[in-house]
Amino acid sequence: MRSPSVVVKLLSLPLLVVLAGCGGKPSIDVPASLTSIGQATPVSVVVHDKHGVSKVTATLEQNGAQYPAWQSSAATKDADSTFNFTVGAKTTPQLKEGKAKLIVEATSAGFGHGSARVEREVSVVTQPPTVSADSDQHYLYRGMADLATLNVTGSYTAAGVRVGEQVFRAWPMPGGKPGLFSLYAFAWNMPDGTSPVVFASNGAGNDVTTPLTVIFPKKEQPVYTQHQIQVTDQFMNKVLGELDPNGTGDPVARFVKINSEMRKANNKTLSDLRLKTADHWLFSQTFARQANSAAEATFADNRAYIYHGQKIDQQTHLGYDLAVTQHVGVEASNDGRVVWAAPLGIYGNCVVVDHGYGLQTIYGHMSRIDVHEGDMVKRSQVMGLSGMTGMAGGDHIHFAMQLDGVQIDPKEWWDPHWIQDHVARRVELPGFSVSAAAAAPAPRSHHAGHKRR
Repeated sequence: MRSPSVVVKLLSLPLLVVLAGCGGKPSIDVPASLTSIGQATPVSVVVHDKHGVSKVTATLEQNGAQYPAWQSSAATKDADSTFNFTVGAKTTPQLKEGKAKLIVEATSAGFGHGSARVEREVSVVTQPPTVSADSDQHYLYRGMADLATLNVTGSYTAAGVRVGEQVFRAWPMPGGKPGLFSLYAFAWNMPDGTSPVVFASNGAGNDVTTPLTVIFPKKEQPVYTQHQIQVTDQFMNKVLGELDPNGTGDPVARFVKINSEMRKANNKTLSDLRLKTADHWLFSQTFARQANSAAEATFADNRAYIYHGQKIDQQTHLGYDLAVTQHVGVEASNDGRVVWAAPLGIYGNCVVVDHGYGLQTIYGHMSRIDVHEGDMVKRSQVMGLSGMTGMAGGDHIHFAMQLDGVQIDPKEWWDPHWIQDHVARRVELPGFSVSAAAAAPAPRSHHAGHKRR
């Protein structure tokens, strides 16, 4: 027969096992983007602990001294808890400009109250940067581009031009000259009254702006055309067979989904290619137009899609449809580096060429691609053959241009005088000369039938 002490020990074992399972330490996630703090920098910390958290604290350490900065007001039972607070010189006036350390500690609500600690090196930046813009008058046209120069002093992590919610990066002036410049655009759908500003910001949450002197010539603003695209059964079947071969259900709904949702996703892919741009000019000449081409559609055409007499969709066409002959050689508009050479949804077989500083050209609906990502191409070099892949109803080249991910009207870049007045006059563009620019005529406008889609 077991003694009472043995029985007590045996009965206590399950309790010990349960208590042991209630221990452990929480884990703490501090955003990697937090590298600087200023007067009052917002911080968002996520603490993971299946038993909840009893306490979270934030401490600032500088030159061996520690300053309590924040403490959670109540415990939480959630397994994943987000804590938002601010730190900086406003609540910790002892901080000086320079290096510091943010220490975040969390204590588990479980048995044993295990704790965890994360330390993050930060820079204390209490003074915002200053930014000044050039004194030029900037003539802006909807859907088109311009260039501004700016100067920034103080500590900053980002600078450039901001137009509404669109941000265009600033780059060091070419040739080692002082200052920065930014190629920017006033998008085709930007609300009237939006004022472009130059800006500078830092990781401490400081953001300063100053306006550009901008003029919108009313009589010369573009007027975008309205078109009706007659969607035939043959075209719908072609699009569905190529872009949704395994789909089921209503063909019209599938077509509209491709035309809207796939279009949006494809444009996002194109926009993301801005991250692959070179930090220097890759061209020195005016952009060339596809030789002997007729423009069957132009930039920002508003298209209503009509199927059996009913409007089923409406989209904006952000490029030029250039037609020559069937399977014509697709020419690079200027020197650059290929950053995309693959199928891309509604654009079919697609090539994107980077020309530096966020400026890129797009070539869609090709029947064949003869270049690869990373290839350097020369102005007017043939990169493949035109076709009708993707959402195209006839053989042509979809030619488009984007600036820092925002699609723009290419026609200014076909004009050597515009490049001279708006770009080369303000920043160094080695080798560029108006007199040496090709004087090719603009693409012929041809809208009969609107067969290109």
